[in-house]
Amino acid sequence: MTNTQPLQEAPPQEISPPPSPTPTEPATTRGPSMGRLVGVDLARALAVFGMYIVHIGPPLSATSGVGWWVRYLSDGHSSVLFATLAGFSLMLLAGRREPKTGLAGRQAKARIAIRAVVLLALGTVMAMSFGGVIILGFYGVYFLLALPLVRLRARTLAIVAAGIALVGPQLAFALNGLLTEQIVQTINAYDPLRRLSEVGVLDLLLTGFYPAITWMAFVVAGMALARADLAKTAVQWRLAVLGASLTVAAYGTSLLLAGKDALASMAEGGSSSGSSGSMSGSSGSMPMDSGSLPDMPGSMLLTAGPHSGTTFDIIGSIGVAILVIVAATVAMDRLPRLRRLATPVIAVGTMSLTAYVGHFVLQPMLPMPAGADTQQSWVPVLLFILGATVFAAIWSRFFRRGPLEYLLNAATKPASRLR
Repeated sequence: MTNTQPLQEAPPQEISPPPSPTPTEPATTRGPSMGRLVGVDLARALAVFGMYIVHIGPPLSATSGVGWWVRYLSDGHSSVLFATLAGFSLMLLAGRREPKTGLAGRQAKARIAIRAVVLLALGTVMAMSFGGVIILGFYGVYFLLALPLVRLRARTLAIVAAGIALVGPQLAFALNGLLTEQIVQTINAYDPLRRLSEVGVLDLLLTGFYPAITWMAFVVAGMALARADLAKTAVQWRLAVLGASLTVAAYGTSLLLAGKDALASMAEGGSSSGSSGSMSGSSGSMPMDSGSLPDMPGSMLLTAGPHSGTTFDIIGSIGVAILVIVAATVAMDRLPRLRRLATPVIAVGTMSLTAYVGHFVLQPMLPMPAGADTQQSWVPVLLFILGATVFAAIWSRFFRRGPLEYLLNAATKPASRLR
């Protein structure tokens, strides 16, 4: 069954462990490990800004020069970066370098499960309120599926992620081909989530815009990345080489197999659909990139366009995510002056859930220049980025978490009572 719902770019995600020092603290108070957590916050902030660009910025066809590259790199990669960082954050809760065991391990799993349920519920409520597909619900499913994996080592997690990337798209393509209208209607008839919103269990797992059957590759890759010793220069270099190799190999091979025209049409198609509509104060709907597997002919499995969900797209996007995370963590650790200058931006990354939900709620209230067209102008995007940065910088001076992050953390308190 073809899903024709408008797509929503991946949301920021907040599953942080007990908070690290706030971004406003002097750089000299941080140890090396804290510097690397700050780098993760910076990467998450970049993903937030990428989401803003995709949601309210001009489409690829209306851009040129630097703007074209900014838009092109944001399409698809922002959501993948969030999913990868979600896996990274899961391991911060479950024990980053060494998995928590015993009571601590059970409590960590309970916290993750509670957060998953909260995000699933929040995503459903937002879908009911704003319409369209909200990826928060998908994140809830990702976290639940990741629970059995939180004690695995980095190498094992990397193998699992590779397996999902290699098998998931083909399996999803085959399963979608077996689904008939009658089967889908029968499943949806007994699905309580489908009765509440446009996204049901079948969408979350298989037929949606961010199906777990393929997107778990990003989450597991982030989990493996978290288990790596980022404090070592040798590991940083190996990860940088790995990210570059995955990116070049995936996109290069796809180009050879699918042809230049096919790749160009996939990239343009994702971008165009990603901006086919704008955020609306009345409906709250938001444009998103399309490109799920149900409609794809077999030959499209060779492409690597944004949100195409193919093996080449997954591997290449993981490579890009690794490069961004490694570059951000190294920069924050080795360039203290840059880290101080980036403090307001880092603050956005510490409250990415607030930044995501807030841009749904506040967009109709923000003043826009007279005659500004969100389909042609970069002004709305810049206003969102500036507003989020200023708010996060001020808030972080007084509070250790963002507003919604406080609520999400409070919801997990019962996990500490587990024995």
